Amino acid sequence: MSSPARPVRKRPARPYRRPKKDPARMVAFEALRAVDERDAYANLVLPALLRDAERDHPDFDRRDAAFATELVYGSLRMQGSYDAVLAACVDRPLREVDPPVLDVLTLGAHQILATRIPPHAAVSATVELARVVLGDGRAKFVNAVLRKVTAHDLDEWLERVAPPYEEDAEDHLAVRYSHPRWVVGALWDSLGVWQPEESGRRGIEALLAADNARPEVTLVARPGRSTTEELREALPEDATADGRWSPYALRLAEGGDPGELEAVRENRAGVQDEGSQLVAAALAAAPLGLPLEPPLEGVPAGTERWLDACAGPGGKAALLGALAARQGAALVASERQPHRARLVARALDGNPGPYQVIVADGTRPAWQPDFFDRVLVDVPCTGLGALRRRPEARWRRRAEDLPGFGPVQRGLLRGALRSVRVGGLVAYATCSPHLAETRAVVQDVLKELERDGGGERAVEWVDARPLLPEGMPGLGDGPDVQLWPHLHGTDAMYLALLLRTR
Repeated sequence: MSSPARPVRKRPARPYRRPKKDPARMVAFEALRAVDERDAYANLVLPALLRDAERDHPDFDRRDAAFATELVYGSLRMQGSYDAVLAACVDRPLREVDPPVLDVLTLGAHQILATRIPPHAAVSATVELARVVLGDGRAKFVNAVLRKVTAHDLDEWLERVAPPYEEDAEDHLAVRYSHPRWVVGALWDSLGVWQPEESGRRGIEALLAADNARPEVTLVARPGRSTTEELREALPEDATADGRWSPYALRLAEGGDPGELEAVRENRAGVQDEGSQLVAAALAAAPLGLPLEPPLEGVPAGTERWLDACAGPGGKAALLGALAARQGAALVASERQPHRARLVARALDGNPGPYQVIVADGTRPAWQPDFFDRVLVDVPCTGLGALRRRPEARWRRRAEDLPGFGPVQRGLLRGALRSVRVGGLVAYATCSPHLAETRAVVQDVLKELERDGGGERAVEWVDARPLLPEGMPGLGDGPDVQLWPHLHGTDAMYLALLLRTR
């Protein structure tokens, strides 16, 4: 006889454990959702989320805020590369994965592949986040995928998922350096025009890598209102470094908070990339072609009249206003959008010289023609020159967007040239290195004016290079200038200086 079967002893079920909320990872997830769902900009939405976390969690400190910031910006910068890795770890097309799940996976991939967090800890913490925001069922999917991601480090993954450079150079670079293919091609074309010696593989890789580097926070000490020495003295020792090029710039060490500075709170200083500072300074320093016109009513004789024709949100206007005051000039800051005009007014508040902020469209000037001595027109653009600071822009923009910017850019430049007097100067600037937004715009408008003038030139190029700091490398053959993150440590600002001669 067979012995009776033993009863199966059931293992007692584990009591359900509620997932724990990690405030830093929650902030990062909410920021990515805002970027995805509402087309928000990370640099605008993240500060409010961090303030909420500090309010709701007393132990949320500066390290937590820095970690959340790294998760957000790192995930956005490397999203293209992480998508390629995740696609190799998911058993369906990535487009079929729900966007909130994909955001959690991206945050996990960034922690595994680009931080010092041990892979097992990164997986565990991300699965805990998934339990909170997605539920236990989808958290199991997140766990399975991220465990596959831990099989290789980032370099090994990129070797596996990027096509060989020899077979498709642009696609290889797009995957390895996390840029859309069309952006890689556009940057490479521009680099070939401006920096032929940098246009090989090494040059484009250096540019794409610079786009993925964490940008420094750069302060501007508005002349006559503050100095770099004042800013430096208000910060801890070793917390700052001199600007690379601008005499008004001071670089903050990682984690430095500009809001802690009294000069920033009082609007005497601000946060501004050095490329933007150099554009304003070049226009202020350029010699005019002819003596001043009759003085503006109510303004002393000899006072120049300056215009910032696209002044929002006010950073360049604030520096330009301070430079104008130092040179005894009066500034008009014009902005088409009322809410942005309010930001300009806030930035200029306390400016020591005469200024006025108006709501107007620079393509249809509200002021009389031939009125201003100097005009800055920093036109709306794709923003491809500021991908370090706005990494989401690379995924938001499309090549099809370019034609929409062209008419506005040309209209603003025409308006600026109508606004400046004979002998006056126009600075055309844009935070994009794309050829269709830079030199091509200026050339088209100048050809149009020459044609309308019966073949006579009314505007001449001014060589901008001597107006930039001595010893600044990579300025090309002129007369216009294209700055680069990998060569100058600035945003990729473009500057053309134009003198009205007739």
